[in-house]
Amino acid sequence: MSSVVSAKNLNLTFDTGDGQVQALSCVTLDVARGEFVSFIGPSGCGKTTFLRCVAALETPTSGTLSVNGMSADEARRARAYGYVFQAAGLYPWRTIGRNVSLPLEIMGYPREEQRRRVKDVLQLVDLAAFEGKYPWQLSGGMQQRASIARALAFDADLLLMDEPFGALDEIVRDHLNEQLLSLWARTEKTCLFVTHSIPEAVYLSTKIVVMSPRPGRITDIIDSPLPRERPLDIRDTAEFIEIAHRVREGLRAGHSHD
Repeated sequence: MSSVVSAKNLNLTFDTGDGQVQALSCVTLDVARGEFVSFIGPSGCGKTTFLRCVAALETPTSGTLSVNGMSADEARRARAYGYVFQAAGLYPWRTIGRNVSLPLEIMGYPREEQRRRVKDVLQLVDLAAFEGKYPWQLSGGMQQRASIARALAFDADLLLMDEPFGALDEIVRDHLNEQLLSLWARTEKTCLFVTHSIPEAVYLSTKIVVMSPRPGRITDIIDSPLPRERPLDIRDTAEFIEIAHRVREGLRAGHSHD
């Protein structure tokens, strides 16, 4: 499998009013096409910063980073990824359909193509009946599904997701985790997913990247042995619990370097 994201010895230092802050330290990682990779670690460990580097929203201080064989900036200009933020970020004055079509409008897609793509992605996230509704008429979970549809609308191969379910209650989160796995299986996208939840990381991922407190380092990379078909009750199996234990140990090991 070819690498969609490849980072080697990536470092990022921010200049702040209190001096320099190292956000990422010697991060080396390869993400193969079609993988679902979760990043987990304490707040401020660089998970989101790494995602922002992939999206060319931050520039590493040193090291190399390629996205689809291009620089991150070239990949951004080629619209190689969709980005889903923690807040759905839907415009309240636009319907769900018109929120989803926004990137297509910006990119200059013909109107008929916009309509077709909006219809297809809303069907994918089970929101076909809500195209004419406004964000305030939808629950938080439905708004996040609309946000995912918007990121999928222009059919980028890479999906970057920054704690998209972090603000939702556990029951809704479980449901969306199931839907996201199903969506990933149907679309065969490559997913980079930031989370604070160990069960969420283990349930969703083919690979789990455990990160330490700042400066963000990778303390463990776990290739999941779980099958791609994963009912929620897989979380009660010995195999799942063993992976979750290894993630927890990796997080502890990162703290021991403080």
